[in-house]
Amino acid sequence: MHQHFILFKPYGYLSQFIYELKRKKKLLGELHDFPEGTMAIGRLDEDSEGLLLLTTDGNMSELVRSKKVEKEYYVQVDGLITPEAIEQLQNGVEIGLDGGKYKTKRCKAFIVTEIPDFGARAKKIRDERHGPTSWASITVREGKFRQVRKMTAAVGFPTLRLVRVRIGNVYLQNLKAGQVLEVSDFQLDN
Repeated sequence: MHQHFILFKPYGYLSQFIYELKRKKKLLGELHDFPEGTMAIGRLDEDSEGLLLLTTDGNMSELVRSKKVEKEYYVQVDGLITPEAIEQLQNGVEIGLDGGKYKTKRCKAFIVTEIPDFGARAKKIRDERHGPTSWASITVREGKFRQVRKMTAAVGFPTLRLVRVRIGNVYLQNLKAGQVLEVSDFQLDN
């Protein structure tokens, strides 16, 4: 019987259980006593936060990655993001990828007017004296390396904080950073 988990990955953790290199890194196993064979489905960078699905079922992992399931991110950006920048994001922007250029596919994006309550981040973002920040929602079906960060930078609004809030129909809900919820299944269809 396979087990499935929803995790709010905190800032500063790797999306993995084993790290072979010399430097000490924070790993997922420190957050919860997961059963043997648990794997993360997809990943979030060390400096990204939010929804991470974990499972003991390798087929489930493949399903999520192959279906091009929607992934929604809330991004806090440097400056007050404009409707023009949102439109550019929606239509696809050119980002650097593997030493070349890549135009992102069309996506959903909008300005988030109510500041989400994700709790304070482990590492302070920056002082308000450095100017205003704003939040946007970006939903993509692809997942290139650091894609969302590169997208906001390409339209002139570098990402300060990135939190994944949804994968398919699975939402972060009211989980707090580091919390784990065991679920019977992932309802991913969207």
